[in-house]
Amino acid sequence: MSAKILDIENVTVSFDGFKALNNLNFSMDEGELRVIIGPNGAGKTTFLDVITGKVQPTEGKARFKGKDLSKRSEHEISRLGIGRKFQTPRVYLNLTPRENLELSCNRSKNVFATLFQKLPSAERRTVGGLLETIGLATKADIPAALLSHGEKQWLEIGMLVAQSPDLLLVDEPVAGLTDEETAKTGELLLSLAQSHSIVVIEHDMEFVRQIARQVTVLHEGSVLCEGTMGEVQNDPRVIEVYLGAQEEAV
Repeated sequence: MSAKILDIENVTVSFDGFKALNNLNFSMDEGELRVIIGPNGAGKTTFLDVITGKVQPTEGKARFKGKDLSKRSEHEISRLGIGRKFQTPRVYLNLTPRENLELSCNRSKNVFATLFQKLPSAERRTVGGLLETIGLATKADIPAALLSHGEKQWLEIGMLVAQSPDLLLVDEPVAGLTDEETAKTGELLLSLAQSHSIVVIEHDMEFVRQIARQVTVLHEGSVLCEGTMGEVQNDPRVIEVYLGAQEEAV
């Protein structure tokens, strides 16, 4: 049986009396790809904030590989092996994709060292492999500012992978992408899921159908239901609060 890489137990987060998370229980196995969906205000971002240490639970515990994340800083949690990708790409626009990845490969180095010191051969091979994986090998040496929005998303995902996290948290990776970029993003995440545990938060239901294995639906800060995409989209509770009546025919 797979070990639980993430275990959220009875977590409540209150902001001035409003419960962004309400007695939330959630767990996932090592090596799993899990998609989180839910209407606006369901608690999805707060859920990620708790895992990464940006927000401390009012009640309950969050554990990563059995380690209590309470009172750990965001930096400490990152060092434990959790990487987070935000909705808006956070890349160094004046650096090339190759330089962005080189900088991420060794977080103890600063930008100056990355740009002006020769990279060890093992790291060069890692960066070359990542450029192929994220589909940017042919644009490796142009400024990242010239990349499309989708390409910047792929680069940031590559920068996360370069840091060798065990768990990737990916927040709305296809917002604003073309249909082709959305499909390629799905292929990238499915490829990475062969060697990483991944949590994806997304609103685009076509994209969710492309990548989903197990889906968790949040509503009002709690888990409404979990299951395969087929099970979730046909659940009357989900249809009522999120997917809408038009999903009944799907």
